[in-house]
Amino acid sequence: MSFEDKQLQCSDCGADFTFSAEEQEFFQSKGYTNEPKRCPACREARKAQRYGNDSYGYRSRRQMFPATCAECGKETEVPFEPREGRPVYCSECYSKVRLSGQG
Repeated sequence: MSFEDKQLQCSDCGADFTFSAEEQEFFQSKGYTNEPKRCPACREARKAQRYGNDSYGYRSRRQMFPATCAECGKETEVPFEPREGRPVYCSECYSKVRLSGQG
């Protein structure tokens, strides 16, 4: 099936945008049956609003806390607040501890 560029109107901003033949082919290969409703700029803005503004388009970055590795003494950051009396490991030492079954 041969595709041709189509002009569509964005449902958010009302601007006209091109739904290229390459994009149509890609949509078909993924099994998508609907045409895009938003122009590329509004699509990106919607993703950023939905998933946070980090560079990967995923959830916003979680808060990190400074810690000292209980195994090697290296300064590191962990995604939870360390508690007194509980060991905290850097990523290398955590992998070793986990593999050895100590954690």
